[in-house]
Order: sequence, then structure tokens, then C-alpha cells
Amino acid sequence: MTNPTVVLVHGAFADATGWIGVISELRSSGIPVIAPSNPLRGLTSDAAYLASFLTQVEGPAVLVGHSYGGALITVAGAAENVVGLVYVAAYVPHEGESLGQLQGSFPECPLTGHLKEWTYPLLDGDSAVEVTIEETAFPSVFAADVSEDVAGVLAAAQRPLAMAAFTETVSTAAWRTKPSWALVAGSDRTISPEAQRFGAARAGAVVVELPDASHAVVLSEPKQVADLIRDAVRATS
Repeated sequence: MTNPTVVLVHGAFADATGWIGVISELRSSGIPVIAPSNPLRGLTSDAAYLASFLTQVEGPAVLVGHSYGGALITVAGAAENVVGLVYVAAYVPHEGESLGQLQGSFPECPLTGHLKEWTYPLLDGDSAVEVTIEETAFPSVFAADVSEDVAGVLAAAQRPLAMAAFTETVSTAAWRTKPSWALVAGSDRTISPEAQRFGAARAGAVVVELPDASHAVVLSEPKQVADLIRDAVRATS
């Protein structure tokens, strides 16, 4: 039986190389995997980009979203060839909900007080705001369970997220019709663990929790993340 292709979607302040350990684990199991670059320009446009990408993936796909990537797989996961959704330390929003509304229902995370604003030009000549995490705060906020050296590199190489991503609302919730799995990072200081648990429960996801995991769980615990993805692949093959 042919395995579905696993499509790994990274989140804010990161890039696709963060999946390096997970990719190695999945390939060792003979599972086809690809990790596209996420534009990080806003929920609507990023989800459209992912949906377009999925039309070019042959056969069934299991979508895996880390962090903000969870919102994107929630929308793009409505694609016909998507057979399962895996959320990793991720937002699991509902239709008509913004990420700001979802996170705002729970205690504020340390991330909120350590965002640095930047501006970037728009095609119409106007400008918009994007954010990164303050470099000095990045290790404790995002990557508390990886080495100091690695956390420092991640902080310096951050990819900023457009602020629009927090206010745009989700157009559809694919988890209403697709099976889902979720890994909750119990020591996450970027996305509230309470918000992760709430979203996963609302979606009826199969949940695994790692109590000591930081937001960078895809780097610190690649085998645990890959194990959950393997469960999804087995269930949807």
C-alpha cells in the first residue's frame, strides 16, 4: 500500500529547515515527505499558497502544521487530496475565528511582550508591519529545550510574520471533515498550551502531550513528532 506524502508546514519565526530531524525520521520509515517554504505574509495568502502547492502533489497527502502552520493546514486542508491533519504545538482555529481571538481567550504568553516590529513595503506603495521575537528573549520564549548555540542561530535567522496573520479570520475548518492528530507542547511559551489543548479537543484530534517540550519541539523531539505523524500515515493509508 502506498503511503500518502507528508507535507510539513513550518510556522512563524522559522523556516523549513526546522523539520530536519523529522524529515530524517520519516524517510527512515520510507514515508515520502516534502517541506515547502511558508511565505508568512498573512493567513489568507499563505493558505492560498499552500492550497496551490497541494494541487501539485501527486496522490493523497497528510498535512502537518507547526505553530502558525496549524492555521494554514486548517484552511488548505480542505483540498480533496488531503487525508489527514497533524497539529504540532499549533493553533487549531475554527471557521470565522482569528488567531488573535483564539489566543486571546487564554492567559497571555511571554511571546506577546517580546515581539519586535518591522515594516515592509506593499505593492501599492504603502507599508505593513511584520514581527520577530527579540533576539535576547528568543531562547526562553521559543526554544528553551534546544542547545544555547542552536537557539542563538535560530534567533539570528528568524523569518518575520506579517501582523495581518493575527487578525485575518479562518475561511474554513478542514478538521470538521478530516481526521486530525495533535501534539501539545506542555512548556510552550509562544502559543499557550491551554490554547493548544482547547483547539485539539474541539477538533476531536488524537492528542499526545509532551509536558517539558518548548515551542521548538520539532527540533528538540523529532522522533516523538515523527511517531505521531507515522500514526496519521498508518491510519490514512
